[in-house]
Parts: sequence; structure tokens; C-alpha cells
Amino acid sequence: MTRTDRAMIQKNLDLIFEFERYVAEHPRFAEKIPDDAILVFQVKGDTAFNRWSRRIGEKQAKAGRRPLVHITIGKMGPIRSRIEALKIERAA
Repeated sequence: MTRTDRAMIQKNLDLIFEFERYVAEHPRFAEKIPDDAILVFQVKGDTAFNRWSRRIGEKQAKAGRRPLVHITIGKMGPIRSRIEALKIERAA
């Protein structure tokens, strides 16, 4: 596996995580997606990732004869921690 493949996979995993959070906050959005669909994430302005994601999604959809749904992400907010209280202790 190449470094580029690893980077694309990591980006896809990050998008899946964020998408899951979005759907948890906007459950009606998920109603538009068939239960057995293959989700293909697309990021506005990221041609290389979008091409990679479509290729992988189309390959999976053909193999399982499942519907393909494109999820286009137009903009992402900044990454930030949701921790509100934190304590650190040094172990003895």
C-alpha cells in the first residue's frame, strides 16, 4: 500500500466519522439514504480524493450490486476538542 493510499484511506475514515456525527445531529438527512447503499464521499475542491473515492465506491457497488450514493462535503469546520474538563495525574 502506498503512502497516497494510506492518506486517502485516513481521509475517508475521518469523513465517515464526521458524517456519522452529522447524521446523529440531523437524523432526517439519513432518511434519504437507502439502507444497503455504498456511500461515496466527495470533498469540494479535492479532485484527487474525489476520483479515488468514486473508483473505490464504484468497485464495491458493482461487486455487491448495491446502490451508490454520493455525499458531497462543501465545507468543514475547524477540528476542536469537545473536552470540557480534564485532569492529569502522574502515576506513582
